[in-house]
Amino acid sequence: MDSAAAPFSRRRFLGGLTLAGTAGLLGVHSTPAAAEPPPETTRIRLIQFTSPCAVPLYLSEELLRAEGFTDVQWVSSDLYRFSKELVTGTVDLGVNFVGPNLIALDAGDPAVILSGGHVGCFELVGTDRVHSIRDLKGKTVAVGVLGDPAHVFLSAMASYVGLDPQRDITWVTSATDDTIALLAEGKIDAFMAFPTFAQQLRAKKIGHVVVNSAVDRPWSQYFCCMIIGHRDFVRQNPVATKRAMRAILKSADICALAPERAARSLVDKGLASQYEYALQMMRDLPYGKWRDYNPEDTVRFYALRLHEAGMIKSSPQKLIAEGTDWRFFDQLKREMKG
Repeated sequence: MDSAAAPFSRRRFLGGLTLAGTAGLLGVHSTPAAAEPPPETTRIRLIQFTSPCAVPLYLSEELLRAEGFTDVQWVSSDLYRFSKELVTGTVDLGVNFVGPNLIALDAGDPAVILSGGHVGCFELVGTDRVHSIRDLKGKTVAVGVLGDPAHVFLSAMASYVGLDPQRDITWVTSATDDTIALLAEGKIDAFMAFPTFAQQLRAKKIGHVVVNSAVDRPWSQYFCCMIIGHRDFVRQNPVATKRAMRAILKSADICALAPERAARSLVDKGLASQYEYALQMMRDLPYGKWRDYNPEDTVRFYALRLHEAGMIKSSPQKLIAEGTDWRFFDQLKREMKG
């Protein structure tokens, strides 16, 4: 062996592989796709936000092509338009926050929740005046806009501890870039941070983490983000739906097993600006544990909280009966035993 050659490393080796090749190398297997009928459609349209926590979706394109999708289209959007994209039929599948999903279902959107995605992407950050969720009573909290994921999650958290989020909290809207200044100046008491902003705040020791949904119960027991599809697409294309979900969930396993590769891919795709924060996110979020959580329990838990907060009218039972379909998740959980 040439002594001048760089030593072999798992990281360098994985870096030279495609995602599909990485899946086989790392033992991410499931029932062979060849044993199933081909997808009813070879086109799939997927939502793409700027939120990097949905990295298993964003890095799934090679795996989707291996599942028989020859036309993989990405619909760029923001966190507030996923519901509208589903209503207009411009998106077939995506990953989105559970709270906004439930509000959209309650409003009658043609959506169906199919699976959990991952746990642990949000953190409540506060000043020294806030050390628990109950401390938010009478405090000022910043969100992007009312109804955004931060507002919905914080409302659910407040209702869980007996607060009325509409009366007990003063909400102010601000751009993310302004939030740090508002916190430093004492103009707000808390805000919700999502990846990779949360990792940046911790690294710079700005504020302190009041609740980390990756480790603090009960939030750590439930999915924060879920796979959701257009109702007509799922009904008309059950094989395609299962194949697409398998690609996304297999990608989640790869993210857990090869976080460096996933973080680098996020930066290369422009979905994260700094590698170190992307890598910390990959290590913080338990992407490989999607099998360990119950998506129906997640829907029931958050539906109860949002009903208590006055944000939805439907009962958990109605939302589960009319807005979920777990058959593909149940099949894939058995096939992809990990």
